[in-house]
Amino acid sequence: MVSQTVTMEIVTTHTEAEALLLEANYIKRMKPRFNILLRDDRSEPWLILTDHHAFPRVARYRGRAPEEATLWGPFGSAWAAEQTLTLIQRVFLLRSCSDSIFNHRTRACLQYQIKRCSAPCVGRIDQTKYTELVEQARHFLSGRNTTLRETLGQEMNTAAEALDFEKAAVLRDRIRALAQMQDSRVINPECLPEADVMGVWQESGQTCIQVFFIRGGHNNGSCSFFPAHTQEETVEKILSVFIAQFYDNRSCPDQILISHDLEERELLVEALSLNRGKKVTIVTPQRGKKKQVLAHAVSNARDALRRRLAETAGQISLLEGVAKVFGLESPPKKIEVYDNSHIQGTHAYGAMIVGGVQGFDRKAYRKFRIKGSITPGDDFAMMREVLKRRFSRALKEEKEGDAVCWPDIVMIDGGEGQYSAVRGILDDLGVRGVKLVSIAKGVDRNAGREWFYTDHTEPFQLPPRDPVLYYLQRLRDEAHRFAITTHRAGRSKTLVRSALDEVPGIGPMRKKILLGTFGSVRAVCQAGLAELESVSGISREIARAVYGHFHPDWTPD
Repeated sequence: MVSQTVTMEIVTTHTEAEALLLEANYIKRMKPRFNILLRDDRSEPWLILTDHHAFPRVARYRGRAPEEATLWGPFGSAWAAEQTLTLIQRVFLLRSCSDSIFNHRTRACLQYQIKRCSAPCVGRIDQTKYTELVEQARHFLSGRNTTLRETLGQEMNTAAEALDFEKAAVLRDRIRALAQMQDSRVINPECLPEADVMGVWQESGQTCIQVFFIRGGHNNGSCSFFPAHTQEETVEKILSVFIAQFYDNRSCPDQILISHDLEERELLVEALSLNRGKKVTIVTPQRGKKKQVLAHAVSNARDALRRRLAETAGQISLLEGVAKVFGLESPPKKIEVYDNSHIQGTHAYGAMIVGGVQGFDRKAYRKFRIKGSITPGDDFAMMREVLKRRFSRALKEEKEGDAVCWPDIVMIDGGEGQYSAVRGILDDLGVRGVKLVSIAKGVDRNAGREWFYTDHTEPFQLPPRDPVLYYLQRLRDEAHRFAITTHRAGRSKTLVRSALDEVPGIGPMRKKILLGTFGSVRAVCQAGLAELESVSGISREIARAVYGHFHPDWTPD
C-alpha cells in the first residue's frame, strides 16, 4: 500500500466523531482498494404526502425531500413502497395523480372505479372529509393510531343500521385492506416504532449485512449489502465501518439494532447524533422481542449470502468453460459485449454491456451515440466508431497513469465481416491481450446453432445444450436489449421536439405560449408578424425572430 501511494493529504478535524464522518465520506467518494467499501449509492424509495394542495396526494418518491411535503420511509425496495402505496390508497382513498392531471380532470378516473381514490378532482368528496382521510393516513403511517380499525368498524355498523349499505360496503373494504396492511409484514414489532435492524453473517470470506427498515411499527422491507473487504477484517470492524458509510447520505433513525457489539459504539453514536442533530442509540439486545427481530435479520443475512455464494460458484464454473472454449489461461474476469441499434441509419446508437464473476455489471454499461457521417445501415462503420472511441479513451487514460480495467474478452454480434472490421480497429490502436470473439446465428439464424469467430482457429459451433453456449447467448441478448432500449430512448427524445425548438430565444415557456395561442406548430409557422407581436408574453424581438426563422427571405426593416 505504501509503495502505491502517490500523494498524502492531512485534514484536521475538531473531534474524533467528525473525523469518523469525514473518513466515511472519503471512502465512499474515492473508493480506495484497501478500505472496507460499501458498494451502494442508491437512494431509497419513500412515500410522499404533499402539503401545499387543498387535496394532498400520496405517491412514491426518491431524492431530496421537497418543501411543503411529508415523507415516510425509507422502504427496502421500490416494490415494498409500491405495495404500501396501493394499500394506503385502498384504506384511505387518497389521490396519487399529479396536480396537472387533477386540475384538468372532468370525470372520475379508473382509480375511483376500483375504489382506490375518493375522486376529489370531480367533487365526489368535500375538502373536510378528505382532510379527515389525510389525517388518518398520517397517524397510521406514523404509528400513532391503534384504534383505526375499531373506528372504521363502528362507522360501518352505523351505516348498516341506517340501511346505507353502499357506504357500509366501502368501509368494509377499507377495513379488509387495513387488516392486510397490518398483517402482510413478516414482522411488525410494536416495541420498535422507528429503527434500523442490522444482522450480519460471514461465510467463505464474504460478509452480508441485512438491514430491516422499521417505521411506525411496520417493517418497510429490507436490503442485503455485501461490503468489499480483505480476509483479515473482523465482523465487528466491517459492521462499524458499514454503519458510518451507510448513513453518510441516508437519514438515520432513533435506534439502530446490531447483531454484534462494537468497540467504537460510543464513537459511532456521537458521530451519528452529530450528523443527524438528534440523539441516536445503537444497541445489541440480548433477550425479548427485539432479540427475535434481530435474529430474523441474521437469518435473512445468512440465506442471502448463501444464495450469492451459490450464484457466484455457478458463474465461476461458466467462466471456466468460456476460458476453455476460447483458449484462455484463466477464467475471464471481465467480458465486454457490443451491439448497435438504428432505423435505416437514423437515431443510431452503440451499446456496451459488461459481464463477470458477479454477473452483469450494470454500472459499467455504456451508451454511444453515433456521431460520424455514416452511410445509413453501415453496421461496420458504426462498430468501428464505437470500438475506436472506447479503446482510444482507455489507452489515453493508461498513458496518463490512470488505472484501466481492460476486458479479457470483447464479444460482438456478427459474422466474419464484423470480426475482421473490429480486429483491424484493435490492431490499429495497438490493443493487445484482449480476446476478440464474434458470435453469428448463421444462415438459418437458429438460436442454439451459433457460429463463433476468433483468432488462430477456424469458425466453430458449440453443442446445442452446452451451458457455456447458453451463457454466451445471454450476454449477446443482454447487449441487444440494452442497445434497443438506448435507441428507443434516444428516438423518443427527438419525437417530442418541434420546429420551435430550433428558433433562438424560444424556451419551454414561450413555446407553450405560442402553441397555446395558435394551436399547432404549423399555425405558428403560417402566422403573420403582426399576429406574433400581438401575443401576450412574446416580445417584439422574439416575434421577429420567430417570423424570420420560418421566412428566410424576409428582411427586417
